[in-house]
Amino acid sequence: MYSSTVYNRIKFNYIVQLYIEKRGHCMKHPLLPLSETMHYILLSLKEPLHGYAIMQTVEQMSAGTVILAAGTLYGAVENLSKHGWIEPVPGETGRRKVYRITEDGERILAIERRRIEHLLSLYEARDYGEKI
Repeated sequence: MYSSTVYNRIKFNYIVQLYIEKRGHCMKHPLLPLSETMHYILLSLKEPLHGYAIMQTVEQMSAGTVILAAGTLYGAVENLSKHGWIEPVPGETGRRKVYRITEDGERILAIERRRIEHLLSLYEARDYGEKI
């Protein structure tokens, strides 16, 4: 069987392949595009944080417009962890589980950034009357 690292790499390559156009249509991973909540959580985990600190960081990053309930946070953390985009920090002990973004999570953010930048370029072109 595969090690967890090899398995996660295979899984990530599969996700990326789902973005590749096939037979005239684009298939995608069920979590993509990311929700606003997922964006904030992944961005907050550029440094390792425990659940409550994630909630505080998201609220601060969003200037108070996004306030995560515990159930929302832990459901999202479970999904992100299941897909290998975040992981618990090894060696952390105690009641609070500390998480960090993985390399795959960083790649997903890069994919999403390109998608959002493209959308913004369409707004900018429209605002200035440019042809697309």
